[in-house]
Amino acid sequence: MTVPSARRGTTIVSDKAVRRIAERAASEALPGRPAAAPHVSAAVHGRRADVSLGVALPYPLPVAETARRVRRHVAERTRELTGLDVSLRRISVDTLTGPPGPPGAQARAGAVSRTVPLSEGHARRVPRRRWSQRRAPTAAVSLAGAVTCGAVAFDMLKARAAHRPAAAWRTATLDWLSGHGPGDTPVVLVGAGLALFGLWLTVLAVTPGRRRLLTLSSPGTGLDAAADRSAVAASVRDAVAEVAGVGPVRVRVRRRRVVVRAGLAFGDRATAHADVTAATRRVLAGWRPRHSPRVRIMVRTEPVWQPTLPKTEEPPRPAPVATAYTLGEEDEG
Repeated sequence: MTVPSARRGTTIVSDKAVRRIAERAASEALPGRPAAAPHVSAAVHGRRADVSLGVALPYPLPVAETARRVRRHVAERTRELTGLDVSLRRISVDTLTGPPGPPGAQARAGAVSRTVPLSEGHARRVPRRRWSQRRAPTAAVSLAGAVTCGAVAFDMLKARAAHRPAAAWRTATLDWLSGHGPGDTPVVLVGAGLALFGLWLTVLAVTPGRRRLLTLSSPGTGLDAAADRSAVAASVRDAVAEVAGVGPVRVRVRRRRVVVRAGLAFGDRATAHADVTAATRRVLAGWRPRHSPRVRIMVRTEPVWQPTLPKTEEPPRPAPVATAYTLGEEDEG
């Protein structure tokens, strides 16, 4: 007996079920035991599920390769268990966690934890800067405009349709405006405030924002990535601190320039400068910023600095004298 299609029923996979499955799949794909549970948001639209994922990756793993592997596993595993077409639109690496160890090592690794957002996409031109959506200013202006226009429209509709008197706040405002001209101090102050507010909104509209993010390049892939400048600075600082003789290190990362200030406790200054420069360039090459920044290295000697002592040449030792023996002769005495 064949059941008609109208009576077979429909299987609906909820957003919560997709989210839980994607969280479990992300935990399976992460190397080792993740320090924090993944943050997943999912929305099901018919036979398609849009998933966004936020994870914490162990340091120092390659972020781009690990994120690609996690994205692939989560998409395939969620598609297999739900039967939906999964679109993993965004992967955000929220933190970089250090390996398990003593509390000091954990604290040092925690200092490297920064946001590195990664989003899925196709091969396209990497943007120069990260543009902010300006959600807070947009929401504030929209809410203020909606409340003001809604209140005025409601009061006018009430007065016209229901033949009720206008609200006291509207009549008082109109009376005040009719008695004050453009030269009055309150009007000038309010106008200046509105002009400054409009200028601020214009600046927000024409500037990209997100100055803390450094755009990275991923040639040959569809990966669109950016890194927090403080994370880049922390990795450079860790690499420079491993140079022999280097003490305190300060690193400042800008969009087009990286400044490294290192204190030298012992050793040759020229050699330390070359080693610090090589370590800095090696770390920056691993991050692969879109624009190669100019590197400025400053190595200064500390008050306790001890120069490398020159090697003293030892006088040549005399060659040992060997006694010659002749066959048939014996030593006297």
